[in-house]
Amino acid sequence: MTILLTVLGILVFVVGLLFSIAWHELGHLSTAKLFGIRVPQYMVGFGPTIWSRKRGDTEYGIKAIPMGGYIRMIGMFPPGPDGRIEARSTSPWRGMIEDARSAAFEELEPGDEKRLFYTRKPWKRVIVMFAGPFMNLVLAAVIFIGVAMSFGFQTQTTEVAGVQQCVISQSEKRDTCEKKDPVSPARAAGLQKGDKIVAFNGQRVEDWSTLSNLIRKTIGPAAITVERDGTEQVLHATLRKNMVAEKDSNGEVVPDKYVPAGYLGFAASTEIVPLSFPQSVDRMGTMIGDGVESILALPSKIPDLWSAAFGDGPRKDDSPVGVVGAARIGGEVMTLDIPAQNQIAMMLFLLAGFNLSLFLFNMLPLLPLDGGHIAGALWESLRRRLARLFKRPDPGPFDVAKLMPVAYVVAGIFICFTLLVLVADVFNPVKIS
Repeated sequence: MTILLTVLGILVFVVGLLFSIAWHELGHLSTAKLFGIRVPQYMVGFGPTIWSRKRGDTEYGIKAIPMGGYIRMIGMFPPGPDGRIEARSTSPWRGMIEDARSAAFEELEPGDEKRLFYTRKPWKRVIVMFAGPFMNLVLAAVIFIGVAMSFGFQTQTTEVAGVQQCVISQSEKRDTCEKKDPVSPARAAGLQKGDKIVAFNGQRVEDWSTLSNLIRKTIGPAAITVERDGTEQVLHATLRKNMVAEKDSNGEVVPDKYVPAGYLGFAASTEIVPLSFPQSVDRMGTMIGDGVESILALPSKIPDLWSAAFGDGPRKDDSPVGVVGAARIGGEVMTLDIPAQNQIAMMLFLLAGFNLSLFLFNMLPLLPLDGGHIAGALWESLRRRLARLFKRPDPGPFDVAKLMPVAYVVAGIFICFTLLVLVADVFNPVKIS
């Protein structure tokens, strides 16, 4: 049964992956056709074609390897300085440029001269290249905000789930009290499991974040108002200074970092709480910020990733995960002993995170990514504006093909990184259980 559920989870993720890729390419396709650019192919996947059908002047199809997708547009690069579309050179770097230029025109048909990508104004090219990643951002936002508002997040509350018996520095990472450990302020004050803290030093509190911050700022006497058996009563505690987990600006615990702060000594209950629309949007913004930080931190994670893939190093929770790793997580979600709605929510959050990653990754200003073509169009627009400003001749289209040697290097780095992540995902995967 576990194997069946795992396979089901993987299949669900693959279907979501294929939809995300098709949705991305639909953004490119629709805007390209809107601006009159001919698109000979719209394909989901790579490798051998499994199915295809031609509608109008575009072939739509599905390929065997669900690791990406593409649309083929006519005239992605302008002709060379001599006006020629195809040339020959003994230089390997020059050959890369000429091969890319030749491929951009290999399906040129009579009448296509006015349907070439490079002939469109820079702002139109920016829209065409941005539309793909933008579709992933929209899908991620719709899924994330929809699930956040309808299902919610596991959230700590002000209800007491348990009382600590003694004061132990959290940096010691132990649960057993020793004779030298003083009694916890919560226990000394008579706090009990099931109590709901409604006020701290006279200030009403409705959420854990507010209560936690008040506790951390207090060392010494404090009045704690609790709701117990339907009535409110005030308990008096003397909070102690203790080493507790550090929190970041978003209120999240920072792993393995501790700071001195006020300590009461109880565990908060948790429950799944739906968010309002503004809260969901704010949480989505935080998610985007975390995603940007994760992408910028990728180079620093390579040593740990290498150790996890080829050595004895552990696979960290924040380790980069590829398509195979994400599919395995999807399979693991279906085997968790949790309610079905929790599994659905986790799968949707996984898909939202994947789409957000596609958006952020494709926006990097590097060829062959969409962001590289966007950067090229913006640079062309800037230098043409400068030429008009200084009354110089129009420099013409920016020849993005000249950057193809750099694109090959970038693509090679991406392929090597993808293979490294793949090995780690297969032999030392990230697990959520």
